[in-house]
Amino acid sequence: MNVPRIVCLLSALLAPGSVWAAGHPLHKVADGISVYLGVVPAAVVQERFENRPEAVMHGGASGKAGRYHVMVALFDEHSGHRLTAAEIEATVSELGLSGSRKILEPMEVGGVTTYGNYFELSGAGFYRIVLEIRRPGVARATWTSFQYQLSRAR
Repeated sequence: MNVPRIVCLLSALLAPGSVWAAGHPLHKVADGISVYLGVVPAAVVQERFENRPEAVMHGGASGKAGRYHVMVALFDEHSGHRLTAAEIEATVSELGLSGSRKILEPMEVGGVTTYGNYFELSGAGFYRIVLEIRRPGVARATWTSFQYQLSRAR
């Protein structure tokens, strides 16, 4: 994935909810929540935020190969307002394997709130990313999942 493409992805996650049309593989709607997913190599995050407070979010980015920053932005499907008080847990796994489950921590970048954490992705292939989203005042969790294809490094 090249740097301009990564910058566009980050910009889209930070932009208002109507940036991507429905049907985009990194966008889902579940229980009235527009969910946008981003996956970026940790090395890119480390380089982008070097010497800034964001450099230590989620324990800090490691340039270790196979480490990726999984990010989620949430919006109310009807109003388009960003949802900033959710709690999100993500399970990231290669298809057919159990994977790892982590809390996606709220983070503020560029004055807007998204959620994220670092995960190990062992190599090129397909991954399943399952999200459990809990909102204040809503009794049951919202579940959604994405299939994400990690391409080989170019």
